Amino acid sequence: MNRDELLKGLTAAQIEKARACKNTEELLELAKKEGIELTDEQLEAVSGGCKTSSDLAPKVCPECGSGNIELIRDNYLGNSEGGYKCTCHDCDYRWTVITG
Repeated sequence: MNRDELLKGLTAAQIEKARACKNTEELLELAKKEGIELTDEQLEAVSGGCKTSSDLAPKVCPECGSGNIELIRDNYLGNSEGGYKCTCHDCDYRWTVITG
């Protein structure tokens, strides 16, 4: 699932407001105010600079160094913190990252 698919159903204004949030709490407050229930994947797609476990997610492929990667949050990996299932769209390398 790519970023555009994750944001499907949100208006451009809602996405812009979400990206302006400074932390997860502000983002959740905005979602509540707007009457939107965000999935974990949507929350991470719009959280931008929020300090969450997504800060521990890889930014580049460890195999080829490409930044063209897809991260899928999985709350059941390893421990209560979960992690990410990752795919590089350039070399098709796949790996898992435990964030907790």
